[in-house]
Amino acid sequence: MEITISTEPEEPAAVPEDAAAVRRAIETVGRLYGAEDAEVSVTLTNDDYIHTLNRQYRGVDRPTDVLSFALAESEEPEILGSPAGAVLGDLVISLERARAQAEEYGHSYLRELSFLTVHGMLHLLGCDHMEEAERLEMEERQRHVMEALGILR
Repeated sequence: MEITISTEPEEPAAVPEDAAAVRRAIETVGRLYGAEDAEVSVTLTNDDYIHTLNRQYRGVDRPTDVLSFALAESEEPEILGSPAGAVLGDLVISLERARAQAEEYGHSYLRELSFLTVHGMLHLLGCDHMEEAERLEMEERQRHVMEALGILR
């Protein structure tokens, strides 16, 4: 899997462990859902930057935790067996939101960062949670990946 991880702006408090957790989560999703040869870009950022993107692309005027920009937005990719070398899209993750949510939910920051990465990757692979049945299916897929990562609640 080809994974590009960058920071924007340059100074969010990303550390090597952040990138390692993100990379491990992406590779695990890829292995479990047949997207080992796919390509994904990740931007680790702060609340201000993700707020701007959330407002610009979703019309939501507040920061969020993760944004997924699937390359094939109009045609949802198959969840299993992505074509070799497929460019899935981009993930943008707010490290500030991940830290705040980890504290709020009472678990580790790296667990939250891994979860947000898994959530975003499932969106890139075509999962959604708009309808109740989709939400339940996505929750089950998230649980499955987190178990495969050995990260339990």
